This record gives sequence, C-alpha cells and structure tokens, in this order.
Amino acid sequence: MPKHSPSPLDPRSPLVLDTRELPRRPGALRTVERVVQAPSDLGVELIGVPEGADLELDLRMESVSEGVLVSGTVSGPIRGECGRCLREIDDSVTVTIQELYAYENSTTDATTEEDEVGRLQGDLIDLEPALRDAVVLALPTNPLCRQDCPGLCSECGVHWDDLPADHSHQQVDPRWAGLSQLTRTEE
Repeated sequence: MPKHSPSPLDPRSPLVLDTRELPRRPGALRTVERVVQAPSDLGVELIGVPEGADLELDLRMESVSEGVLVSGTVSGPIRGECGRCLREIDDSVTVTIQELYAYENSTTDATTEEDEVGRLQGDLIDLEPALRDAVVLALPTNPLCRQDCPGLCSECGVHWDDLPADHSHQQVDPRWAGLSQLTRTEE
C-alpha cells in the first residue's frame, strides 16, 4: 500500500488534538472540551457556519487497539437564506462525530484503504476533515426559514405572507371577460 506524506500538523492549531497524554492501552480515555473558531467554507451554497464563529467541541478520545477513537458533538451557529423566500436564516446546529484515527504501522494499514480511516501523525490528530464532513452533511441543501414557507410570488417576487389572500396576476382578455362569469358558482 503506498504511503503518502501529509503536511505536518501544527500542535497549536485548535482543530489538532494531541494524544501524548492519552495512554496507548485500550480503554484509556481523555475528554476534550474547547471552543474553536470555525474554518472557512464550512457549509453548502445557501447555508453554513460563518467563518470564525465559535464552535463548541465536546469530545472523548479513547484508546483502542488500532488507534484512537474520537467521538462527541460539535455545536455552533449557522447562517444562510431560505431556499424559497430568500429570508435570512439564523439557527444553530449540533452534530455527532465518531472517527477512528489509526496508529502508524497498525494492522489497519494492511486491512483498509488509505482514506477509509483517519491516521495519527505522530501523536497528533487532524480533526478538521471529520468536523467538516459531519457539519456539511448535517446541513440542508435547500434550507427553509420555516417548514410551511410559501415562498415568493413568481410574478411580482413579493413574499406570499405579505400579499393579500386574493392576490392574483391573472389578466383576462376583455374579449373573453364574459366567459369568466360562467365558471363562477352561484351561492
């Protein structure tokens, strides 16, 4: 299996976890609670986490025979616009992360593809790819400001909630106006 040499990780980076204080025996556990700044481009076209917003990490790093299992939650604000009416959406998201980071030269090198599991770089774990996958996959591709959002009038572009109930753009040719009276029911 070919080895790639990833760029060295910066242990001071907030999304890099240091496992030096975690014993390499199965069952050893360490918790990590921290607030980090959101990286850029953490979202989809209409909605995402604003760059630099506070993300709350509540994680467990657990030693297992093949490496370190990182699990927990990531919470933070999301901003975007409604896919129907284009109104601003201000909300929050909480996602679950669970990712195995294999030790160098563990049996996972022979039993998995290179991109199937994360890899420790020395004693460091790069959490950003797992965080990015979890957050982006949890975001709706067509976000709505509310479930019953009626959207915009296709003719005038005004939000349906702001229009009267009888709003219409139907234009009747004056030559046919008399026929429209035939379709009305008498009360």
